[in-house]
Amino acid sequence: MSSTEISNAIEALSREKTILYPTDTVWGIGCDATNENAVSKIFKIKKRENSKSLVVLVDGIDMLRNYIEEVPEKLITVLSVATKPTTIIYKNPKNLAQNVIADDNTVAIRIVHDDFCERLIKQFNRPIVSTSANISGEETPKRFSEISKPILDSVDYIVNLAKDEIYLKSSTIIRISEDNTIKIIRK
Repeated sequence: MSSTEISNAIEALSREKTILYPTDTVWGIGCDATNENAVSKIFKIKKRENSKSLVVLVDGIDMLRNYIEEVPEKLITVLSVATKPTTIIYKNPKNLAQNVIADDNTVAIRIVHDDFCERLIKQFNRPIVSTSANISGEETPKRFSEISKPILDSVDYIVNLAKDEIYLKSSTIIRISEDNTIKIIRK
């Protein structure tokens, strides 16, 4: 893994720029999840309605606690035994760009278990957006070579790693209800 790629990505993220990068699930388009201008660029690139929320990536439980009012203990247990990437829809987010938060005051957050993403987020010291590298409504690319030219031309920085990898997994999605019960939305 190249520290140059992490430095270049952090440079872009720090300047309200977008990046195209490999995640623990698919190639993603990302930006600083605390910056509304950067998040707006993601919606424009994807031609996606602003009313749809985006996934946010953090590097661990400690960072998660900076962006969620209350992380239920049973969720920490779920995350500690999860064997695949797990995105959780939390209620009452804080300290994030308003446009990554859904209309019902929830946000989807995943703790990454990918070396590059984990190091990037840890060194950037802020969460980043992760949304699939496609125009909304189009098929999610399973490898870098399937990413469309409009996406490649729209992002500010393309991470030069894992371009030959094939990504076939999606994350499990869990929602926490008002009474803190856990509901699996996608396995």
